Amino acid sequence: MQSDAMRRSGAIESRWLADRWRAARPPVAGLHLDSAACSRQSFAVLDATSHHALHESEVGGYVAAEAASPLLDAGKAAVAALFGMPDAEVVFTTGSLHALALLLGSWPGADGTARTIACLPGEYGPNLALMAAHGFTPRSLPTLADGRLAIDDAAYQLEENPPDFVHLTTVASHRGTVQPAAMLASLCRELGVPLVIDAAQALGQVDCAVGADVVYSSSRKWIAGPRGVGVLAVRPELMERLVPRFPPPEWSGPLSVAQRLQFGEANVAARVGFSVAIGEYLECGPDLVRARLAELGGVTRSLLADVDGWVVVEEVEEPSAITTLAPVEGVDPQAVRDWLLAKRRILVTYAGLQRAPRELTTPVLRLSPHADTTTEDLEIFAAALIDATAATT
Repeated sequence: MQSDAMRRSGAIESRWLADRWRAARPPVAGLHLDSAACSRQSFAVLDATSHHALHESEVGGYVAAEAASPLLDAGKAAVAALFGMPDAEVVFTTGSLHALALLLGSWPGADGTARTIACLPGEYGPNLALMAAHGFTPRSLPTLADGRLAIDDAAYQLEENPPDFVHLTTVASHRGTVQPAAMLASLCRELGVPLVIDAAQALGQVDCAVGADVVYSSSRKWIAGPRGVGVLAVRPELMERLVPRFPPPEWSGPLSVAQRLQFGEANVAARVGFSVAIGEYLECGPDLVRARLAELGGVTRSLLADVDGWVVVEEVEEPSAITTLAPVEGVDPQAVRDWLLAKRRILVTYAGLQRAPRELTTPVLRLSPHADTTTEDLEIFAAALIDATAATT
């Protein structure tokens, strides 16, 4: 058990982080509870992005990109460290879906034979669409009642019928449940099955250093970087097995596999902003940020537990900042979300069935406060939710 002194110290650190995160950003126009969709960038990230664009205008885009290469390399190294893959090769992408498309399109063994991916029933809908488009058949991993991976049953299934690889979305788009990624990584290593992790909702919010073979993520969520940039990190031994379709090796010259994956036009300014955002996150302290986000998630779920018309999906102690509200009969999450934005300038996410078409049975509301959110902000939301539900039902 924590001592009173330890609890006081933790509370002081949490307030310090909240104040620092808030002071580093422009004032918010309303109440922003949508960080799982797109967080607010800091002044430093905005300045770095705009300064790079200005530099491009002054000296030319390619000269400016070369000058920014040390910062971009530092950003890649920081991402690899956060993924627990210091030796990984990191490729910038335009986001998480682009990263997955690059991986699937380059996966070895594209010879027309059937290929399978083991993933959760709650897999993100667009991910499933990409898998199908690249000729992969998803196979559902066993889960508990709350959608969490049933690790013992999964061990039996994967050993009896191993897929081409396992794909785990550590935190889903439609629910704040944190999957046991480290346990699955250990199991996959034991069985010799590659593990690919979608960390779009995990990077910055939960520990991603779990021992996966591939991890990919985006910039705009919990790291609070620009939109339109992401990363794909691959262990070297697997990277060398990938077969990028473009550019073809016969005319690409002496490009590495990673260079071929990253080949093409790029928004270098966004990559610069992402690298700065990663640096800010590290300066704040990943453990402290993750603890603050989990604290806010618990406060949110406690405040909303008894609001009429809604059921809180996650347990109070779930180590995630995301709170999902499932409506009872007669409540329209889309109408409530629109009312909150139009009438109170409160931003949350409406999540339709396409987010998890193999699991989600009704649309939901998703709240995702970041480190600068206060208990008072969450109390304001709880009161507004009551008003919005009454106004739209």
